[in-house]
Amino acid sequence: MRREIANGRAALAAAALMVLAACGGESDAAQEKAPEAVQLGPEAVAVVQVQEIRTGPQLSGTLRAEREAQVRAQVGGQVLEVYADQGQAVRSGQPLARIDATALSDAATSAGTQVRSAELSVQMAARNHERAQTLNQAGAMSDRDLETARNQLAQAQAALAGARSTRASASKQLGNTVVRAPIGGVVANRPVSAGDIVQPGAQLFTVVDPQSMRLEASVPADQLGQLRVGSPVRFTVTGYPGRAFTGSVQRIAPSADPTTRQVPVVVAVPNAEGALVAGLFAEGRVESQSRQGIMVPAAAVDERGVTPAVLRLRGGKAERVAVTLGLRDGDSDTVEITGGVAAGDTLLVGAALGTTPGTRVTVRAAGAAPAAAR
Repeated sequence: MRREIANGRAALAAAALMVLAACGGESDAAQEKAPEAVQLGPEAVAVVQVQEIRTGPQLSGTLRAEREAQVRAQVGGQVLEVYADQGQAVRSGQPLARIDATALSDAATSAGTQVRSAELSVQMAARNHERAQTLNQAGAMSDRDLETARNQLAQAQAALAGARSTRASASKQLGNTVVRAPIGGVVANRPVSAGDIVQPGAQLFTVVDPQSMRLEASVPADQLGQLRVGSPVRFTVTGYPGRAFTGSVQRIAPSADPTTRQVPVVVAVPNAEGALVAGLFAEGRVESQSRQGIMVPAAAVDERGVTPAVLRLRGGKAERVAVTLGLRDGDSDTVEITGGVAAGDTLLVGAALGTTPGTRVTVRAAGAAPAAAR
């Protein structure tokens, strides 16, 4: 009987051990399923901050040079020399090209000869008129002859004025054979080459001043009330990724385009460094209003679900928080959060959004090597 009781107790003890072992195994499995702690670099987090948010009408358009000169031939002839090429900086008054001046030089020489001849005729007519006056006062010449001498002097003076005008015109035309830059800037176009035969009015060069540009753009008519002359404008330009430029509204058209319902505006753009060039497409926003708000990187917001959410670090763990969104800024790739987080919160960004909520997260200091590499 005692032996049977002992055997029963041994069986109960063995069963208890098996239960404990099973419980321990479940505990170990649960521990294995628990998310492991992850270490992130400083680039994977963003601290929520309150900053100034500027809003206003969006615009798009094309950059143009504020000062641009089309240099055309004033005289016809063969282009003998070209002194400036496309892309070359030039000063105001600097020679750009020279046109054959042979025929104009001959005309200027002939005009000079005519002037000297007319001057001699005036001198002779003046002496005759003076002599006629003397004789008329002495009663030796009639008033009629005196009037004739006076008319001859007037005709000679008129001929001299005409000859001088012709000489001035010929000299000017001769000077126009040297083509000069009307403004300082950069040669943007040069359709002429040495040896070309050009006619008066033919385009030779285009010179633009790159120091000051303008953006010829348009905004929706329904946003006209937000436009003001002098309002700041922030925009991006094709060919300059990740770089923003600024300007100010200079002029607003008094009427909208009846087809597109867009209002043309002109934005003055300083370009002291000469980075911008004419003809590029630009788009941006007129910053007509400003307010304080929370802007975070767009990469910090998960919008794959019904409700946008972020992963916030709280107590060393990642937690998923639903948020409400406001303004989006495509230039800086940021989005406004109007509810769900507060200034000072730390959010996970980019690939770190794949972290499982509840996971312990540590952020290494900037410049520190990852733990696995130590």
